[in-house]
Amino acid sequence: MPNTARESLLRAIIGDEHPPAHLARAVIEEKLRSAILDGRLPAGTALRQQELATLFGVSRMPVREALRQLEAQSLLTVELHKGGVVAPLIGEDAVDAYALRILLESEAIRLSVPLLDAEDLALAQRCIEALEVETDYAEIGRLNRMFHMALYAKVSNKRLMAAVEQGLNEEERFLRFNLEAMGLGKLAQDDHWELLNLARDGNVDETVQALQLHLNRGVKAVTQYLRNQANAQPLPARKAKTRIS
Repeated sequence: MPNTARESLLRAIIGDEHPPAHLARAVIEEKLRSAILDGRLPAGTALRQQELATLFGVSRMPVREALRQLEAQSLLTVELHKGGVVAPLIGEDAVDAYALRILLESEAIRLSVPLLDAEDLALAQRCIEALEVETDYAEIGRLNRMFHMALYAKVSNKRLMAAVEQGLNEEERFLRFNLEAMGLGKLAQDDHWELLNLARDGNVDETVQALQLHLNRGVKAVTQYLRNQANAQPLPARKAKTRIS
């Protein structure tokens, strides 16, 4: 993206926001995070520290910290000579990404289920009930993430939960733009209700198995969808062969 186009895009996203120093990092992180998740900042967009600092009217330090937080959430990658770059959506590594999620989230739910309280379960149920009637795909992605996080609420291992939330953030971005075409809604909701009921009953092993089945269905749906999308792409025109004399 040319510099002028990127600057115009960032100005539109940031507006007249000039946060006070003690709130700058959190405000910048949330502004950029929201724009990445809803697609206003597309994959591949470079986010340069000095440019953002100028637009927000702050020093580079809170910008640097905000970008580090976004990188930790897998919303940004760091590239040589570019700085922070908005990360791609789930793609060719979908199978690997979901395999890792299955390992991490199985452990998270195993640790959390015995400790879940009425408030955690009520939040999970509210998310499912909202998903039953929600039609906005951005909100569906957010509610799906919130549902899973409610079931993992009692995990005390911060490193584990950081990795779990990273995978959920990646999935949320993907669902925002692709869920309608994938047609997963009803099946996913049945899985969610089953997970909630098993967790409510304290059936740890059965809850873990149900989660693994749910995530395996997800990876099958995502990989099939990506395969169909790739097959639907028109073949590039053949270039005429040139004779080298």
